[in-house]
Amino acid sequence: MIKRLYLFMLRSFVPLLVMTFFICLFIVLMQFLWKYINDLVGKGLSVDLLAELFFYAALTMIPMALPLAILLASLMTFGNLGENFELTAMKAAGVSLIKVMRPLIVLMVLISIGAFFFQNNVLPIAQTKMWTLLYSMRQKSPELEIPEGVFYDQIPGINLYVESKNRDTGTLYDVMIYDMSAGFDNARVILADSGKLVSASDRTHLYLTLWQGEQFENLSDQQAATSMGSTPYRRETFDFKEILLSFDANFNRMDEDGMRNQYVGKNISELQATIDSVSHRIDSVGATNSKELRATPFLGIGPTPSVPRPDSDAADDRAAAIESSATPDLAEVTMDKPLNVDSIFRASTSGRAIAYLNQALNKARRYQSEYQFKGITVDDNRRVIRRHAIELQKKFTLSFACIIFFFIGAPLGAIIRKGGLGMPLVISVLLFIVYYIIDNTGYKMARDGKMEVWQGMWLSAAVLLPLGVFLTYKAVHDSAVFNMDAYRAFFRSLIGLREKRNIAMKEVRINDVDSTEAIDMLSRLRSEAINMAACLNQKRSYLCYWKGLTVAHSSFASLRANIESTVEYLTDSPRPDIIDSLNAMPTVAWRWIYDPSDGRKALSVLGAVLVPIGVPLYLIALLDFRRLSSELKQIAEVADTIAAKLNRSSNPTNTETIRPQ
Repeated sequence: MIKRLYLFMLRSFVPLLVMTFFICLFIVLMQFLWKYINDLVGKGLSVDLLAELFFYAALTMIPMALPLAILLASLMTFGNLGENFELTAMKAAGVSLIKVMRPLIVLMVLISIGAFFFQNNVLPIAQTKMWTLLYSMRQKSPELEIPEGVFYDQIPGINLYVESKNRDTGTLYDVMIYDMSAGFDNARVILADSGKLVSASDRTHLYLTLWQGEQFENLSDQQAATSMGSTPYRRETFDFKEILLSFDANFNRMDEDGMRNQYVGKNISELQATIDSVSHRIDSVGATNSKELRATPFLGIGPTPSVPRPDSDAADDRAAAIESSATPDLAEVTMDKPLNVDSIFRASTSGRAIAYLNQALNKARRYQSEYQFKGITVDDNRRVIRRHAIELQKKFTLSFACIIFFFIGAPLGAIIRKGGLGMPLVISVLLFIVYYIIDNTGYKMARDGKMEVWQGMWLSAAVLLPLGVFLTYKAVHDSAVFNMDAYRAFFRSLIGLREKRNIAMKEVRINDVDSTEAIDMLSRLRSEAINMAACLNQKRSYLCYWKGLTVAHSSFASLRANIESTVEYLTDSPRPDIIDSLNAMPTVAWRWIYDPSDGRKALSVLGAVLVPIGVPLYLIALLDFRRLSSELKQIAEVADTIAAKLNRSSNPTNTETIRPQ
């Protein structure tokens, strides 16, 4: 039986996954609609055709919507658990985050397997039908809607201008027609007072009826029969004229076989078969071109077949003959002396020399165009291979992306502890934009041959996988990833900034401050600070610094612990002047630059040898040691001041009485 915790996690995650999936699918479907809206509007397409197109488009957009939905759903689920302290209760009961995620991990594995089979079996069919339907809609002629006052050019070969029209009767007024169907030289211009345009019953022709007009027509095809080279034309005046125009307004669905042979309509086995066949064709074409190039004579000199060695036996000769008949072994031709080309020109007339140059130039151009054509053919075949290889890799990248986005969203939701739709939506969109940019960059580089196909298609996974591992590790160990105070303290320590103390008077004090004990603590603190300041003031050489002989980490940690314990003890003092003096006590922190090697001999030797790195660190450390020495002296002065105040208050001759507040 399923454990109650696992059932609770599934009931929390699955409804959110379904909701976010349909929301993301609707968003990417709207993106598809806005991209191709110009090809769909004004065509008079039926609702069932549009619904069929959107159905196949929705199936095609699933690979983009599913990872985003998983990221958003996992963020919302674990954000809600963290915000309602349910995740805290689970951890308090001894249930780790990995165990909480276990049923969802199993669900993600099942979804990834289903996504793989969807990419391999369903998506090629959906893409074939969608692109076939979309191209068929693009080829469909728009609905006949003649505008007023502008030229209408949607009728093939015809430009129609109408000044005004009667929308009730369909009559057109002041009609002007430019008929370019027979070519520009045989253009025909028709002017009419009025007319009417009616579509035929088969929706493949238009009947144009005109009244009271004229027709002008060029007859340039009859120009050869006329004299003086003039172009005849014909002018016709009519009271009534009918014209039949070709205009196919029907929807003609294209055949799916052409699209099915493309890379978008193939599964893994078909893609691999195409890659192998095209690769074999490229190899055979390359071998053929290589043989032709080696067999082509240049400067009238051609290669000669290799001659068998005299000492070879008959069997070797027969084998060599068979091999030469299959693949002729062409030996390099050598000349006793270089060909003197200048002598050819000196022995010829200027006209013949120019003819030689023109002949050589034409031959070089012919060779250039021939090899360019062969290179373009090979590049086209390689482009086909890359397209099919990209589609082959896509079958696997979707499944892996689903798992990666889950291991990013689930721990991130457990860390930020913000449920609802606001913060998770913002984070999901930002992460998905980063993923989309990286994935598109890798895809285009793989498509253009700038990167190997597998490298380009797995680039986004390689970038996001370390992020998922890092967030999962931090969430499992309850690390404060988004704790700004921790990052602020880290950067303060990195650049050497010190925090100022802000100690306030306590309204309720549990412990009393013993003046004698406080003076002893201040005396020990002062002595320790003076000794370390004296140690820092000593001049240390470059080698001593890298050996770690300047200041010991343990001594510094003891001094810092002594400072904090003394300050913590004196914060219970009822005297405002003591509290003010404590606020003047500097805060010191260990910096890595004090001892970069940290006791590791190999690192200290490496740092000392790498002088371009070691010398700047040494100089920066000297400056920081000087500042630390002045802070230690200030600590000693503050300790003396507080001790003096405590001595005056504990002196019996002092008439001032200190009452607790």
